[in-house]
Amino acid sequence: MKEYTAHRLNATEYLFTYGTLQKENIQLTVFSRTLSGFNDTLFGYKLSDEKVVGVYPVMQSSKEPSDFVNGRVYMCSNEEILEVDKYEGPAYKRIKVVLNSGKSAWAYVSSTPQPN
Repeated sequence: MKEYTAHRLNATEYLFTYGTLQKENIQLTVFSRTLSGFNDTLFGYKLSDEKVVGVYPVMQSSKEPSDFVNGRVYMCSNEEILEVDKYEGPAYKRIKVVLNSGKSAWAYVSSTPQPN
């Protein structure tokens, strides 16, 4: 309980999620707690047709500013963001994005270069 409270008190980073990090069982594995958040949208990105190991969604930058990804935003500590880095692995890279709400958040996109 002490660790749970410490992470909540140190939660200063927004994390934009659009896949498995929204699932309670994954949150318990990665954060050792469930997260409450809010819905938001990221414009200028889209979900790729490609999926990691054929299952996990991947977001990529789009040439169309009207493309968007709906997701959920959570508050996390810096330490928790580092745990998400480990969870996401080499198939994803973490970037800073500005959401429709105007909030700046971390998001994970495809680490594979996109075709021109």
